[in-house]
Amino acid sequence: MSGNSSKPEALEFLSLRNAYDQGKTPVEALTDVIDRIERSGADRVWISRRDRDRILADAEALPKSRDGLPLYGLPFAVKDNIDVKGLPTTAACPEFAYSPATTAPMVEKLLKAGAILIGKTNMDQFATGLVGVRSPYGIPRNPFDPAMIPGGSSSGSAVAVSSGLVSFALGTDTGGSGRVPAAYNNLVGLKPTRGAVSMGGVVPACRSLDCPAIFTSQVKDAVEVADIIKGHDALDPYSRHAPAGFGFSAPPSSAPFKFAVPAIQNRRFFGDSDAEAGFDAAICRMTRLGGQAVEIDFEPLVSVGKLFYDVWLAERVADLGEFIFANEECVNQPNRALLEKAAAVDGARVFKALHHVAAAEHQLAELWERVDFLLVPTVGAALSIDQALTEPAERNAQMGYYASFANMLDMAAVAVPNGFSAKGFPRGVTLLGPAWSDGSIAARGASFVAFGGEIG
Repeated sequence: MSGNSSKPEALEFLSLRNAYDQGKTPVEALTDVIDRIERSGADRVWISRRDRDRILADAEALPKSRDGLPLYGLPFAVKDNIDVKGLPTTAACPEFAYSPATTAPMVEKLLKAGAILIGKTNMDQFATGLVGVRSPYGIPRNPFDPAMIPGGSSSGSAVAVSSGLVSFALGTDTGGSGRVPAAYNNLVGLKPTRGAVSMGGVVPACRSLDCPAIFTSQVKDAVEVADIIKGHDALDPYSRHAPAGFGFSAPPSSAPFKFAVPAIQNRRFFGDSDAEAGFDAAICRMTRLGGQAVEIDFEPLVSVGKLFYDVWLAERVADLGEFIFANEECVNQPNRALLEKAAAVDGARVFKALHHVAAAEHQLAELWERVDFLLVPTVGAALSIDQALTEPAERNAQMGYYASFANMLDMAAVAVPNGFSAKGFPRGVTLLGPAWSDGSIAARGASFVAFGGEIG
């Protein structure tokens, strides 16, 4: 292990804002960012970057005051399945690349809020994978240990924040692609309620499940970004109108609460005893915060998650199959095998799966009457690159054990750090709640990490 547990404090929202208030200019700050990126070498984080001159011109164009620009001068990155006019969108497949005519609405909102875009980040090809090793552009280097996976599919976005190259980054999350890399990079990974943020201008993975992912070092910073990009989009058929008063920010509560955890017999750590000990410690910490743990049968959620790697892969074929099967040589082998399997899914299986999910949603509705949120390990085990490459299907499925059901069951989620293993590698937990509970689970997540003395 490299033991690199340092936090990229210079680019955290509060730190950079303080620097601006003390006289540092955005041009000076962004020059530092560009220089740091160039010194980082072949870290495999980026697929494309904006020219230095254009980045600095944007910084120069900012007004003298931060007033009215909530993200004033904050550098950010976006996953390369999100459109930005002027940069190609590849979805980590060079042959698929196109030049978008417009910028995705969520990115436009960030630019209007004063954030400065640096570039597009590496990812598992077509956002298919939770490991971060399925890209022709290489494997983004995990800053804590280069032998370990960065997590996927939003690998480059997570590493960019964790390595201190940007203040925040956007990814996507369809079955854990934001939460898993957050855990591997000691970050917050916020997945909003499905439809709370427009997915216009995003290459679909599973269009009915796709959500953005927001990577930051602090929970409150992810909440701030989410509140800026939220909102209904009439051009996105899966966009939803939020309930009155909805927001990602909620005040911390000192009231007693109940939280669900998987029953002991349902917990899987795949031979990683340190991960098991870390989750036990997380339950204790949440209890000390005033919570009461309620063990639940986790198997119904696991059974839904398994459908994500089976029937729901057919949705990827619906959106991308025409290109993929006409260009099979361009698609990496693990993903090609998955999509070939998905192409054989028939309509009867789809409807049977939909009925299965509906039954699980019915059970969940009863659970939400008894508990405030569900707490799970973000991943069940720390995974090396060698393991991910040697057993791609099995290991990828392991990464989704605690993650892949969430979007299918319309949950809000926030992944937060949970300290470090004995070897100095980060661990994480995820808080999940019903749709539109984003604010309350984010507040609980912030309290959890602040109480543990890590980040908050």
